Amino acid sequence: MRSGDKFEKDLSALLRRLTRDVDTNVENKLNMLKDWLINLQKKNVVKINHSVMELVCAKHLILKGYEVQIEYPLNDVLTCDLYSIKGYRNLVVEIETGFIPPDQALFPLSYISTRLASKIIRYSSFAGKFVLSMPPHYILPLPETLAKPPRKRTKEEINKIKELCDKYYRKPPVTVEEIRNARIQDFYLIDVDRTRVQEIDSEAYVNLVLDKGLSFSHEL
Repeated sequence: MRSGDKFEKDLSALLRRLTRDVDTNVENKLNMLKDWLINLQKKNVVKINHSVMELVCAKHLILKGYEVQIEYPLNDVLTCDLYSIKGYRNLVVEIETGFIPPDQALFPLSYISTRLASKIIRYSSFAGKFVLSMPPHYILPLPETLAKPPRKRTKEEINKIKELCDKYYRKPPVTVEEIRNARIQDFYLIDVDRTRVQEIDSEAYVNLVLDKGLSFSHEL
């Protein structure tokens, strides 16, 4: 079976699970998003692991009353995973699966911490509410500074984040002002097996990780 055929077959199977308990309006919206992902896969833009999480999250947001778009361009450089609007407020979701490129195999934690920091800094400026999502088995090594409210970040902490991001992302580089104002409000745990999403606010997520005695921050 060709990869494109397998991709479409997997998404169709997921859609049958997602639409068992929804009305026709929600089903039609999810099918449109599925077709959009299939079109993007033909252009080699998306992969199946990421796409199934996007669809599960999309259903969650549609049921909350949002109009949802997937792989939505925010500007000429950034494309977010899910862009949602309800009333006058927008919500941007970025999904993290924990993928490490081969060239970062020796420093995986440093690389992911920086990627998460860059996402929060860059994407949150486009969002009334910014959310990071991940599978339930993955603990995000988020720089702890960015989990704090902006008013509680010190100049030293902001400079450390800038130094961290500048090691990997300089096209364009993040600014001190962007770091100072960046905000993440919620985390979503996307359970594809059970096709459900659990929402956790940022403070609760940080406390949950720390209460487990696990390493949360990885600022260099």
